[in-house]
Parts: sequence; C-alpha cells; structure tokens
Amino acid sequence: MKIGPYDFDQFLDLVRRFHGYAAPGVVMGGCMVEMALQSMPPDVLYDAVAETRKCLPDAVQLLTPCTLGNGWLRVVDLGRFAVSLYDKDRGHGVRVSVDVEALNGWSEVKAWLLKLKPKAEQDTRLLLEQIREAGSALYRRTAVRLRGRFLQRKGGGEIRVCPLCGEAYPQEHGRICRGCQGDSPYESDPNATENPMPPPFLRAIPVEQAVGRAALHDMTRIVPGVLKALAITHGQRIGAGDVCRLQQMGRRTIYVADRGVPSDGFLHEDEAARAFAQAMAGRGVGLRLPPREGRVNLVAEQEGLLVVEEERLEQFNMVAGVMCASRKSYSLVGRQKVVAGTRAIPLFLPRQQFDRAMAVLDRGPLFRVLPLRRARVGILVTGTEVFQGLIRDRFIPVVTAKVEGLGCRVVGRRIVPDDRTAICSGVGDLMAAGSDLIVTTAGLSVDPDDVTRQGLIDAGARDILYGAPILPGAMTLLARIGPVSVIGVPACALYFKTTSFDLMLPRLLAGVPVTRRDLARLGHGALCLECKRCTYPKCSFGR
Repeated sequence: MKIGPYDFDQFLDLVRRFHGYAAPGVVMGGCMVEMALQSMPPDVLYDAVAETRKCLPDAVQLLTPCTLGNGWLRVVDLGRFAVSLYDKDRGHGVRVSVDVEALNGWSEVKAWLLKLKPKAEQDTRLLLEQIREAGSALYRRTAVRLRGRFLQRKGGGEIRVCPLCGEAYPQEHGRICRGCQGDSPYESDPNATENPMPPPFLRAIPVEQAVGRAALHDMTRIVPGVLKALAITHGQRIGAGDVCRLQQMGRRTIYVADRGVPSDGFLHEDEAARAFAQAMAGRGVGLRLPPREGRVNLVAEQEGLLVVEEERLEQFNMVAGVMCASRKSYSLVGRQKVVAGTRAIPLFLPRQQFDRAMAVLDRGPLFRVLPLRRARVGILVTGTEVFQGLIRDRFIPVVTAKVEGLGCRVVGRRIVPDDRTAICSGVGDLMAAGSDLIVTTAGLSVDPDDVTRQGLIDAGARDILYGAPILPGAMTLLARIGPVSVIGVPACALYFKTTSFDLMLPRLLAGVPVTRRDLARLGHGALCLECKRCTYPKCSFGR
C-alpha cells in the first residue's frame, strides 16, 4: 500500500520520527490524504481542511504542501475524523472520512476510533496491521464545495508595537496585542492589575485645607430616601462654605494633585468614560454628556429595538478597572431612554487598562437601536372549524392589536380550511394584497390535520425554523417567501397574553436575522410564569 511516495512501513517510520511514535491517527490520516490526493486533478493548486485537531493535521503536513504555518491548511474543529482537499480558487474538492459501518470488519480499529477500550488494553501492533490490511476500505470519499469564506485570501497586514508589552503584533488585532487583551496563556501577566494603588501624584489632605483648590471629581450628597444630588462638581473651586457641606457629607479628606495631573500613564474617570461611550455607541445610540459622577449614559436616539453585542460586552467587563451595564438585548426602547451606562472604577484609570478596554471596543460598537419598519401585515387564520363558522375566530383581533401596537398596518385577512392547497392560495392572496409580513395562526401542532407547514412550503416558504424553546409558543414557525417574512403563531396565543409572538415580532420588524442558535439561546429565560396580572415586558420572560 502506497501512502504518498512511501510504502506503508516507510510511512510508519516517517510518523515515528515526526510524531514520536507510530500514532494510529496519523497513519489513518495518511491513508485518507492519499485517497484525497488521488481524486484531485494533477495541476490544481489546493488547500486542505481538517475537521479535528488530533493527528489528522500532522498527516496533511507530512504528505502535502499544506501547513498551518503557510495558511493552506485550516483546522475547523468539528470533532470529526475527516479531511478535505479543494481547489483553492474554485472551492471544488473531495472529502474523505471514516466509514463507521466498514469498521465492523476491523475490530481493533473500531475499538480505537470509538474508544471502546482503554488505551492500555489496545493492541497497537494488531491495530496498525488492520489499518494496513483494510487499506481504502475503511474510508469513504464525497465530492464537496467549500463556502466562499474559505476561498478568501488575507494579506499579512501592517505590524505595530504593543504599547504595553513592547512586542510586535498584527495591527488588525487592535490597539494592543491579544496577549495584553487577556488571551495570554500564562498565569503571570505583568500587565494585569486588579487592585492598582492610588496614582503617585495624588495626595489626601484635610477638607479644611482644600479652600481654593479645584475638585478632581464630582462629589455626591445622599440623604437616604430623600435626595441624591451633586454637591461638588469636577473642576469646581472649593470655597469655605463647601468645606462645611463636605464635612456634613462625612468627608474628612479629599484628593489633590499638587503638581497637576500628568498627561501620560493615567486617564481621569471622565475622560475614560467619554472615550468608552463614544466607542460603544452604534446606530441609533447617542451620549448624555458631560459625564456625571464619572459616568456617561448612552441613550436611544430613536424608538426601536436595542441590540447588544453581548459577548464583547462581557469581554469589556472582564478588564480590571472598567464597567458597563446595559438593558437586556432585544428590548424595545423609547427615544432618549437610557440603554447603558459606562465608567472607570478608579478616579484615575491606568493607561494600560484603558488601552486594554479600548482594544475590545475597537472591534465595533456594543449597542445599536434599530428602528421597527411599518410592516404591511397579512393575517392567515387556518382551521376548518373556523372556516365553516363552527367556531368564531379570535386570532385576527389578537394579532391585529399586537402588530398595530408596533406601528404596522393590516392589509389583508384570510380564513382558510385545514387544506394545504387552500393555505397556499391564501398566502398568495395576501402577498398580492401587498403584505411584506405574513402571520399565520394555528395549524402548527403535531396533529395530522394540521397542514399549515405543508401549505407554506407549497407557497414557496424557505429557511423554515419550526419549534422554539419558548413556553408558551413551542410550536412557533419562522420562514421567508422571497422578501416576505412569515411567522406562524401557535394556538396558545388565544389564551396567553404574552407568547413567543411578542418575542419574535420586534426582531422581524427590526430586520434582525433569527437563527436556530438564536432560538436555542432563548431557552434560558423563555418560561412564562403565567402571572395572574401580566406585566410584560417588565418581567423575566424572554430575558
């Protein structure tokens, strides 16, 4: 059996020298790479994708020009023992994977791959012999075409020197290197400072000695249950009357900077908060300036749906010495309503912590407020009992009230029987009436008579998502028919005041794509408590 230019025993020796021992995964990987190479045209320039980090990338690097270093080999860790070679320009290629059914004839290979035996009990000699004897019978080949993002070539980009560690790194990573952003694998990080000491240029003096000096920060007077207001503002010259007021507030000392505040090394809390807020604000979000008590609030410049980059908000808050708190993502907000607030924790923030926080924000805004489009809504009620007049329809009033409450207009209403042809025809009528959002109701359960989904498919529905971890609303359906959005509302909407429809409708109107992963994330918090008096959205449902 040939593996590249080697016979089987020569390849075993090569693996031993490269990997340290005759690793079965590298040996099988070599057989798989050989199968893929046999399927590639001889003059094609190809790249490789390995679907596991274990062993298989080593085989690719041993037998092809594709390596991790030159970027021609990519590891997409799906946990599957499979490798693909593909035309680096057109994306056409071949994928080779282990044929699990074929393992039944090779007991030691099966035990190794499926981990049916502890490693100490495996017979390595027999395992390698079975890999040799089985040859290509263990694997299967499939034609594939790679997605466009795998065909894009990225240049090296510019290099800059990190101001914190002094080492060179790609400028595209941000204003500081990724190691100083917190991705360093080392326990000891000289740039990480959780509890910085007060800056050396600050000195605490008794308040009675502060007359004539400028306040370095806002100072707040609090009367429990009565008052919380600024008593002294940043930059204000402290007078004799202020001394008495400060003493009544419980202050005995204040900070002063005898030699002024140096321009490097530290940032005042106001300056830091302003910079953070400016970087955080995206479309439809403004700032409430100047800073007050070291804090800058971000406000909605328009009514709409708040969208939060939750992962990067968490990354920002992982930086010592800074904070940002926001309303929940996908909340409906009114114009000039506060959506978030940010500040530095210390009075003077060390420059390295500021740079680390800004490196997170350099990747783009954290907050957007998206306007809701004024959709033209078509309502399709399905149900033979309603169509025949045996039961009075109650869906249309419910749906109409909800969509009109968000500024939409109902342009068509249809009631059709539980018949896929009639449902398809009803969808066509609503689209002809100018609907750009179709709301279907009922007919979405597991009952055999519920054929709404089939009728929607006949009408051209694509990208269907059926079922959501939301109670009430598990049978929710989302789809598209060309440019028209479709949402299927289950029968629970007739009984419960708030359902999945209330969670999904604002997203559709704001043009926010909804994926299966988005629905999956809703499961945490999407259990309605069925309160006797519904207070949604001032409750935990969908949060």
